[in-house]
Amino acid sequence: MEAAKQQCVCVTGAGGFIASWLVKLLLSRGHYSVRGTLRDPGHDKNAHLKALDGAGERLQLLKADLMDYGSIAAAVTGCHGVFHVASPVPSGRSTNPEAEIIAPAVTGTLNVLKACYEAKVKRVVLVSSITAVANNPNWPTNKVFDEESWSDEEHCRKNEDWYYLSKTMAEREAFAYAAKTGLDIVTVCPSLALGPLMQPTVNSSSKFLLSYLKGERETVENRLRHIVDVRDVAAALLLAYETPEASARYLCVSPPIKVSEMINILKTLYPTYTYPKSFVEVEDNIICSSKKLLNLGWIFRPIEETLKDSIESYRTIGIVN
Repeated sequence: MEAAKQQCVCVTGAGGFIASWLVKLLLSRGHYSVRGTLRDPGHDKNAHLKALDGAGERLQLLKADLMDYGSIAAAVTGCHGVFHVASPVPSGRSTNPEAEIIAPAVTGTLNVLKACYEAKVKRVVLVSSITAVANNPNWPTNKVFDEESWSDEEHCRKNEDWYYLSKTMAEREAFAYAAKTGLDIVTVCPSLALGPLMQPTVNSSSKFLLSYLKGERETVENRLRHIVDVRDVAAALLLAYETPEASARYLCVSPPIKVSEMINILKTLYPTYTYPKSFVEVEDNIICSSKKLLNLGWIFRPIEETLKDSIESYRTIGIVN
């Protein structure tokens, strides 16, 4: 979108892993004033946002709940653009997935979109996930996954992949709402995001990397992993917002890497941790393409940089030695 002086944008779930880096990036641009929605703006876990450069002048943290339409409508009123980043990420097996995962994702997204439509927001950028793309048993074998693929909802239900289902349903509902209302919606589908933590708590994707450092399992599957740097996801979101011709979906993934290769990089950088000792080869590897996003001008950083910066941030906050 065309940049305007002190353009107001809203970021939902501003204290999260990806959202925190997006808020930092927006403030660094100088011409954005940012409203960040949080369940509890006064909580210590959100203090890192208030410490960002430019936060004192151009960041407003608002209490809002995705299931409370009034609070969302108040947050987006007067905004030029909205980044809908907030989404429930289950930490374990859900006992009531419809209420705990699916409803907040789908109804929450529709609440945000309805509020944006009523407020005449110019563009909404929605964070979806590669999980809304690649859980598709009907996709041709050996064909690279791209924006045309959608995860199969029945397949997700059958396998109880509730997070996958929630992201797929929410993104589909977003495009259905766009078709009905004309609201300008662009979605970005990142893979597993790693990178330095800004918040003091460990997010779910960082736990994936930490499990390799702490020797939680001696043997792991040597599957292909699509890792993307959280800072590159933030850049992709801003690119999708600022580029007028951006439309529909964008996969946000860096090239795949085998788990064994990733652990070899880690061993070179940090030889003293307890890593898995053996690997089991798997055949059902998924390969995704970010060609559409790269054509928009997106750039991703090397995996070595992402891994190193991730671990240095874990050391800084005392998660690992």
